Amino acid sequence: MEMDKEFEENDFQEYVTFTVTTKDGNEVEMAVVDEFDFKNKHYVVGALIEGDTINEDGMYIYKSVIKGDDFTVEKINSEVEYKQVAEAYLKLS
Repeated sequence: MEMDKEFEENDFQEYVTFTVTTKDGNEVEMAVVDEFDFKNKHYVVGALIEGDTINEDGMYIYKSVIKGDDFTVEKINSEVEYKQVAEAYLKLS
């Protein structure tokens, strides 16, 4: 007996996730919604995960360091760099 698929492939999307530590010390899981290169550095755009969905109302940009199949993220500490990267990302999207 052949079973029919109950859902379309587009109904469920799996995201790559990463964890960041907030200023108050809490760990928050975020989903990678985009990634790009700017001035020879790699960046990821993350959004908060709420239940089984992501909240794209507030997205955050982090530096990304790729090591093999894994990556880590770092906060962009320079306000000038963050503004340049954010402007570059807006032009890409």
